[in-house]
Amino acid sequence: MSKKTVFSLMAATFLATSLAGVAVPARADNDDRDRGFGNSPDHGHGGGHHGRKPQVVLISLDGAKPDFIRQFIEEGVLPRNGGLARLMHRGAVAIQNVTASPSLTAVSHIEIATGSNAVHNDIPSNTFQAVVAPISSSISGFAAPIGGYQESPLGPSPHPTATPLWVQLRQQGKKVATATWPGGDGADIAINGTVVQPAQPIRVTNYTVPFGAFGGLSAQGFSLSQTDFAPDPAIITALQAAGKFSYSPVLATPNPIETFSCSSAAPATCTSASTLDVKYAIRVAALDTTNDNVVNYDTLVFFDAMQGIKPGPFHAPSTGPAYVRLGGENAPFFFEGSGAKVGAAYFVSQLAPDLSVVRFARYGANYIPRNAAVLADVDDINNNIGFWRPQADFRIPERLSPGFTNFPDIEIETMYEDMVKTFVRYQADIGERAIQNHPEADLVMVYIEQPDGSEHQFLLTDPRQGTNPKDPNSIGANQDAAKVARYASYIRFAYQTADKAVKRIADAAGPDSNVIVVSDHGFAPFHTSVSMTNILKNAGVDTSKVAIRTSGPAVNIYVNLQNREQGGSVDPATYRALVMQITDAVKNAVDPNPKFNFSLDSGRLFTVVETRPLQCNAGLGQCTSKTIGQDFGDVFALMAPGYNFDGIQNPGVARLGDAPFNAATTTLSMPNFYGAHGHDPELPVMSATFIAAGPDIQKTVIRRMRNLDVAPTIMRILGVRPQQVDGEVLRDILR
Repeated sequence: MSKKTVFSLMAATFLATSLAGVAVPARADNDDRDRGFGNSPDHGHGGGHHGRKPQVVLISLDGAKPDFIRQFIEEGVLPRNGGLARLMHRGAVAIQNVTASPSLTAVSHIEIATGSNAVHNDIPSNTFQAVVAPISSSISGFAAPIGGYQESPLGPSPHPTATPLWVQLRQQGKKVATATWPGGDGADIAINGTVVQPAQPIRVTNYTVPFGAFGGLSAQGFSLSQTDFAPDPAIITALQAAGKFSYSPVLATPNPIETFSCSSAAPATCTSASTLDVKYAIRVAALDTTNDNVVNYDTLVFFDAMQGIKPGPFHAPSTGPAYVRLGGENAPFFFEGSGAKVGAAYFVSQLAPDLSVVRFARYGANYIPRNAAVLADVDDINNNIGFWRPQADFRIPERLSPGFTNFPDIEIETMYEDMVKTFVRYQADIGERAIQNHPEADLVMVYIEQPDGSEHQFLLTDPRQGTNPKDPNSIGANQDAAKVARYASYIRFAYQTADKAVKRIADAAGPDSNVIVVSDHGFAPFHTSVSMTNILKNAGVDTSKVAIRTSGPAVNIYVNLQNREQGGSVDPATYRALVMQITDAVKNAVDPNPKFNFSLDSGRLFTVVETRPLQCNAGLGQCTSKTIGQDFGDVFALMAPGYNFDGIQNPGVARLGDAPFNAATTTLSMPNFYGAHGHDPELPVMSATFIAAGPDIQKTVIRRMRNLDVAPTIMRILGVRPQQVDGEVLRDILR
């Protein structure tokens, strides 16, 4: 597919019209910015700081598509006085913002933060292999050394090839706050047990909140009935002491619905086994809160039998019992005594008035990593906002988590929307807290997870997508129109939720702040899951000698080279032959099915294929180029839109017109979800969002820019000369 830049005339016309005639606020001399998160009614902390506010607030909406934003504003889905529309009408807007290659979340956010591309900042994917590590290992792009590392002897690089803008700003006396921005986590990064990037100074700012982590318990669905409940006088007494009343007899589960344990020490978290020192046994009580003279149970109370139902009040992160009403949102539930400050939440999806049918979920457990370098900031969030709330969990709608097989689709989808709402609100709360409590910060960087999660799950917009992942015939005219419409509503809700977060954070920053909204990538629907392993095997490649690391439609393939990988076994001659064999296999991979391949060039699956140079001064396997960096694979490739390495079902499902599915040989199959990113960033469908407004930014339309340009532009606003960047200052947007 051509990399020729394509612009939407209609979009440009809409932008020019919507931006016309809008007054631009006069410039105010202000030297502030800040960032943070929170989920507490206590929004008054720091309220005594009047005058100073962040000079720049950078908000990333993961996966926000600029064309969707324009469309939803035009249709009234997003209000004209909302966060995004207000910024668009007052400031600078890009029609196309070319993002990182590959267009993945970790890669793009580190590019935004450093102003350098993946070759220079050495974050080549969401998941990849450090070339000095064993071939069986992998590393996350969210927890990898920014700017590379020294390979021999293994350790920190004395001269990183890229640094985040917060490092450069702090060196010039500026103050920066990051909350859950990738790379700003206060973590020591190790490879093969050796620290290759200590937390200071690369991964720490003046206020640093790491993104949450899995707490050891995945989501669980529960189905109960009348026979699971019985009277319990002790529960009635405890509820009355807590100020709770039921108009029908209180009934409770005599036995725990689940038991688990957590460690009282960090960093160990929780397990479904009883092997850790803090034990939990969860029981449920049913209440009828409606005074209508009818037995009408409408609320469930979840409590730890070890703790009982305590009356409160509770100070964060403690929550006491979780009271959840049918039709209401989830209630957080803190695992009291857990050293890592772990918690979950409960949600009721079905509650028959007579308890004949009861279905509910315990969302997955999470916590904020208690990294020593930023522990004070982590505790500030836990103690004032609350523990890390569960984010939208794909394992529930894909029924990968246990207990959900008998839940109707609509209940599962309602759960997902519930998590979208409460998690984004939690992130916005933290953003507000940082601005209020750290008014002396010059830059605030806020990450918002939506609409990415919803687009992955619900971007059902291509007739080649099967509305029933188990039915190959559910494409084209046989798609479930009601499901398509329902899924479209969930995408709209995700953008509405993100828009509210932008408005709250921008309002907290105030009119004297420059507010910049970006996204890390666009999104494309996909109809086919691809097995990279079978592509190579079918081409005769010995896959026992390689490591395949995929993220979305991007792949890095590593040969287990002697004297490079730890324990490498492939000799130089075999390495060269394997690299060329793999390259040929990738370049020649095709989709032969005309029902799906009609948008491809000769049916070829891959639009970008790059190979590590086989000769250079650095030595075999160490060569880099303009497209291959230190930890890229020996072969790096991106698939065309419509194809994704994720979503392969178990058991696999053949597409319409394909041969029966064979796990050992089938390369193309039906996926179990719908949206992807990671394709060629030059494609308009992968375009990221860029919207900016404030006293230092003038109203204008940018036809084409790069996410690389965000960091140097922010540094220019703050009076700091950008160093070691690949991007350029967006001078046309500055006053």
